[in-house]
Amino acid sequence: MKIAVSASGREINSPVEPRFGRCQQFLIIDPESMEYEVLDNPNMAASGGAGIQTAQLLASHSVQAVITGNCGPNAFMTLEAAEIQVFTGASGSIQEAVERYNKKQLQAASQANVAGHFGDHHGGGAGQGRGMGRGHGRE
Repeated sequence: MKIAVSASGREINSPVEPRFGRCQQFLIIDPESMEYEVLDNPNMAASGGAGIQTAQLLASHSVQAVITGNCGPNAFMTLEAAEIQVFTGASGSIQEAVERYNKKQLQAASQANVAGHFGDHHGGGAGQGRGMGRGHGRE
């Protein structure tokens, strides 16, 4: 069995990355032996569809479960269609998350836990417009 954990680093003691589709890499782990390989995520800077593309990437690596902080609706549906269990809300180190998985202390998600485009720094958030706040208003 192989599980994928969204990673903030390339080592087993790295923190779990809260973003699924836009994390830098995954650790693909055998939860029994704790042997792992690093899978870089080529979709982290995608202009759109990062969650779906990342879910498809993991499915192509025969992953049976994903442990992450957050998973949006499109990624969740893609993982579900590939019969990959999703465990959201993970935090702490990757090793701790896998140990909780092995002890059956993680609850499989039944739906996405964030709205679409969560963690997407390209839009949807507040910020300065083109005028950069330099208007003087009218009196």
